[in-house]
Amino acid sequence: MWKHALLLLSLAPAWAQLPTDAASIQAGKKAYEWHCAFCHGAGSDGFAANLVSPRLIYAPTDSSLVNIIRTGISGTGMPPALGMSETEIKQVAAYVRSLGRTAPQKVAGDATRGEALYNGKGGCTGCHMIGGSGGRMGPDLSDIGIRRAPASLRTSIVNADSVVVPGWAQVNAELSGGGKLSGVRLNEDTFSIQIRDDGGKIHSLAKSGITKLEKNAAKSTMPSYEGKLSGAEIDDIVAYLFSLRGGL
Repeated sequence: MWKHALLLLSLAPAWAQLPTDAASIQAGKKAYEWHCAFCHGAGSDGFAANLVSPRLIYAPTDSSLVNIIRTGISGTGMPPALGMSETEIKQVAAYVRSLGRTAPQKVAGDATRGEALYNGKGGCTGCHMIGGSGGRMGPDLSDIGIRRAPASLRTSIVNADSVVVPGWAQVNAELSGGGKLSGVRLNEDTFSIQIRDDGGKIHSLAKSGITKLEKNAAKSTMPSYEGKLSGAEIDDIVAYLFSLRGGL
């Protein structure tokens, strides 16, 4: 029995071990560019998770990173690997880890000015929460600097509809009494739906009282700030958001 246990222990590290030679990492880069770059960009300019980071929220270990590439992340836009062998999956994982060892990304704006804009002119605190403070109409931004790249953050500020975060799409309901309600869908079952409106109030509605329900996965509840903020001001807010690391 103890021999069997030792065998399992000896096999476990091998499963999690990623290749470190240059040829494998280069092969991983090519596979990444074919399978992953559409969403993650070159590692720092995609609309999906920012991979140029020494810490990946969903993949703190090499084993978890390999597993995520293999199976995806349920409930998010991260799909399972298709058409990749186990060797290629580990090579891609090794390349992703190499991105986290590159020099920290630089942004054009000033984080201090950006924080002031975020709390003031931008009005962001009404919808977003940071460190337990703020609104609930949008995603929590406490560690957004780990999860999103600067280019992706800027795109979301200028055109939020271009990257709608799963679970934050707009819902419009027309009620049998003649009223209308717009907001974010929180929960839904066969007979009812819960919607948080633009003011943060939660409404629990019976579907029997809804004449029309529109769930627009391509429409964000966040407005565009293009024209409302200057290019320099957007740079500053991006710098501030990118500085948020969830206390790390």
